[in-house]
Amino acid sequence: MGNRLVLWIFLSTLLFFLTMEAKTVDPYKVLGVERNASQREIQKAFHKLSLQYHPDKNKNKGAQAKFSEINNAYEILSDEEKRKNYDMYGDEKGSPGFGAGSPGDHGGYTYFTNGGPGKNQYTYGPNEWQSMSGQGGSKSFSFSFGGPSGPSSFGFGMDDIFSNLFGGKPGGGGQFGGFSGSTGSRPGSQPGSRSSPVSISAISSQVYKKEIVDQGMTWLLLSYTPSLKGHQHVESIIKEVASSLQGALKIGSINCETEPSLCKDLDIYPRRMPRVFVYSYKVSERGSLVEYDGDWAAKPLKIFCQDHLPRFSKRVDLKHFESSTVTVHKLPSVVLLSTKKDTPVIWRVLSGLHHNHFLFYDAEVHEVSDPMVKKLGVDALPAIVGWLSNGEKHVLKVGITIKDMKSAINELSALLEGFEKKSKKAASSQAKKSATGEKQIPLLTEFNFDALCGEKTPVCIIGAFRSSKERKKLESILNTLSQKSLSRQQNSADGRDSISYTLLDASKKASFLNAFDKAGFKSLDKVLVAYKPRRGTFAAFEGEMTTEEVEGFIGSVLNGDIRFSKTRQKPVLK
Repeated sequence: MGNRLVLWIFLSTLLFFLTMEAKTVDPYKVLGVERNASQREIQKAFHKLSLQYHPDKNKNKGAQAKFSEINNAYEILSDEEKRKNYDMYGDEKGSPGFGAGSPGDHGGYTYFTNGGPGKNQYTYGPNEWQSMSGQGGSKSFSFSFGGPSGPSSFGFGMDDIFSNLFGGKPGGGGQFGGFSGSTGSRPGSQPGSRSSPVSISAISSQVYKKEIVDQGMTWLLLSYTPSLKGHQHVESIIKEVASSLQGALKIGSINCETEPSLCKDLDIYPRRMPRVFVYSYKVSERGSLVEYDGDWAAKPLKIFCQDHLPRFSKRVDLKHFESSTVTVHKLPSVVLLSTKKDTPVIWRVLSGLHHNHFLFYDAEVHEVSDPMVKKLGVDALPAIVGWLSNGEKHVLKVGITIKDMKSAINELSALLEGFEKKSKKAASSQAKKSATGEKQIPLLTEFNFDALCGEKTPVCIIGAFRSSKERKKLESILNTLSQKSLSRQQNSADGRDSISYTLLDASKKASFLNAFDKAGFKSLDKVLVAYKPRRGTFAAFEGEMTTEEVEGFIGSVLNGDIRFSKTRQKPVLK
């Protein structure tokens, strides 16, 4: 019993002195930075020293131990919480033992993966660093430490990912891109895994031209030759970034030994190190390759990729959005309403994938009670509202919640594709009418009111109906008259037509007609109103709706033979 007690005391004392010795190693001195150094300065120092003492490059005695020491120092100083604890107590509390590793462990060196107490130290042999696998099969390497949150080995956890992409943490629900019923795992990952599986596509000339060039998707590309050391390490960083932005970008590698002409044509041939490029849509609608020249860590590379995602969506002020959408486009339009101050990442991705098929807009709104939001018929945020090419409005989706970015992009893409089909069907119907000499009469809405019945229009003819049967009859009459010369008299000031034609659904916009008639013409199935916006006057035709009678009414309006009355109030569509 006495011998056991002596042995226990001896081992405890030895462990105490070994621990104290480890604590005497100052991480600031190891990296050669001041105690008030910024994270950028710490990262630069680490990057420089890790390259200098990497065992694959530095064969000098002691380089392995020095390399491990550098990694341990960076593990502490790149984590604000551990750095704070070290500054206050001389102990980062819960971090790996701050030593040079065990020389007897297969002649290897120590790596850390931010796995938490007791789970963050692994030892590998000198030639194993390129094929390391952490828990869950996620490759990691000591170059990419630094995140205070989450299980990511590359310096950013889930809180960081979602604050950048969606403006909320997992479980946020009501924010665009917020999780619905999510745990803290990474998008697409299984419980306990550190990242969802991603693979790097081999890119040939044919693949580059067919799948990358101007396809609207951002690509992260690695150019390398097999003889260059380090390309597998760079691949691991690229995979980590792709995992966090899964669905927003694709990744590929170009072997310049097997694809020399492609590398030459693109001017991406690697020199001493592999090179990384983003196929970017930042500058224009035409994509272009932009080289990444930042630190070899996943967090700055991820930020770089986000900065180069498509920018096809136009940021608009909802208060002035009516005037920006009044003209009828060949393409349908969609607008995202969200509380985000900037265009959300998911919307930017969608705008790239579908930019040849839609006009994209997005607007910041603070709450659903905003009058402009209510006017659009939206009762929950975030929401997507669309307009067919003929100007007809549709609320596509409200109260958007998603599980992860990849599934959100797939679901919203399907939504947009369905709306595109509807728009094409409407355009086809319009084309048939044009082929038979019929001109489509637009339905008056709050978004095209200024263009059709604003102050720049001398006379606006409004055909109000309360049933589909009466609409069809009015539309046919107005179509016929719009082709005749009486509607082609032009205003000499701006060359616009002196008269515009539009239809109004009185069953949905009854209050609009109250500006002309106290009862809003409720006793009539249909009525024709000639409105002069500049003067605030009107005349109504309530007689038999035939082409001849309506033509006589409009002719009298243009010739000044009809008496106009003052409107009760300025007509406004709600």
